[in-house]
Amino acid sequence: MRVVLVEDLYLLREGLTHLLTAHGFEVVSAVETGPELLTAVQEHRPDVAIVDVRLPPTFTDEGLQAAHEARRRIPGLPVLVLSQHVEQLYARELLADGSGAIGYLLKDRVFNATQFVDALRRVAEGGTAMDPEVISKLVESNAHQEPLGTLTAREREVLELMAEGCSNAAVSHRLYISEGAVSKHIASVFGKLNLTNSNDTNRRVLAVLAYLNSANLD
Repeated sequence: MRVVLVEDLYLLREGLTHLLTAHGFEVVSAVETGPELLTAVQEHRPDVAIVDVRLPPTFTDEGLQAAHEARRRIPGLPVLVLSQHVEQLYARELLADGSGAIGYLLKDRVFNATQFVDALRRVAEGGTAMDPEVISKLVESNAHQEPLGTLTAREREVLELMAEGCSNAAVSHRLYISEGAVSKHIASVFGKLNLTNSNDTNRRVLAVLAYLNSANLD
């Protein structure tokens, strides 16, 4: 699996390169800025890009903007964004097209190599990988919104794990309930959020978007 990486910190960039190489990835380009990312993804057409949110020159959201531009130029390009802090607005913007192949992880997750690599593979294969802390804050901030307020506590727990990218089996394992119960909770979430089945959209992603779009986040 071919990876383009953009990270301005030399030590983290080198560390990620070694980690990914050790797990069978090919880092075809490791760069420092947003413009370099755009050049690299167009040249190499990677299977997935890893992008730090804050890049030179202002260290605000240059990485996020570069990620958006990369997906505009290469529709469907899988992107895993790394951030030092939980930024709810950033997470909402990343999920906005509802097509999946998006991840948003805190940098601390990199220290668990297995979980990080699993998340990266999930994103590269078209799934999602949202940081549990990000999802918890999103759900918490939207809990009072309709139709969000109609979800039960268990349904919110299931939705959080869906947004992390967990399969039904993984949700079952995490919550100590049967897969049949998981399926019922998911069906209930989709129903309460008015998400109909379609070949063109990812309902798991849209379920998270439903939370985000009903919020009034700045």
